[in-house]
Amino acid sequence: MTTELSAVSRKAQGTGASRRLRKSGRVPGIVYGSTEPTLIDLDHNNLYHSLKKEVFHASILTLDLDGKKQQVLLRDFQMHPFRQQVQHIDFQRVEKNKKIHMKVPLHFINADTSPGVKLSGGVVSHVMNDLNIACLPADLPTFIEVDLVSLSLSHSIHVSDLKLPSGVEAAGSHIGNAVVATVQVPRGAVEAEALATAESAATTAAAATTATDAKPEAKSK
Repeated sequence: MTTELSAVSRKAQGTGASRRLRKSGRVPGIVYGSTEPTLIDLDHNNLYHSLKKEVFHASILTLDLDGKKQQVLLRDFQMHPFRQQVQHIDFQRVEKNKKIHMKVPLHFINADTSPGVKLSGGVVSHVMNDLNIACLPADLPTFIEVDLVSLSLSHSIHVSDLKLPSGVEAAGSHIGNAVVATVQVPRGAVEAEALATAESAATTAAAATTATDAKPEAKSK
């Protein structure tokens, strides 16, 4: 399903103009890439609710600008420090034959049935929650699935283990060795085991001391 939003171009710029737009329920923004940058403004409420959707951040968007539709990516946005208000937003135009770089969310599945969790009582730790990828616009996935079904205790899944969609590659040097998720023994269990070991050692030492103290002294002839 394609996400579409409407915008109008604007000429007024500067702090005062942006402040007036926000007071009228609009959000100032910009569209750049391939041609000259275009200043725009959008309806705040529609944009605010769209930003709450994960797909809005990692998919090709259709921007209806002054009645003409174009494909864009969300590149940046700023929120007010304490109000639920979008201050500014940036979009980048998409060229269908040019690769794009995007950060895509990771969706983890089968954690509860993995050997490390189900059989060993481990806890899954998500080291990464999204992944930088490179692909053509038509191949852009809205998310990447991470299957933990075979993950054992004290083992990890790396980027190189992921099954990326056709036409999609992980971006960045040495990214293949990066850890995505791991199964670890719960911290409380480790601390409890260490405490039990320490108590056992203390009990053994105390018993040895008691036995030594109770040993009768040899009679002198």
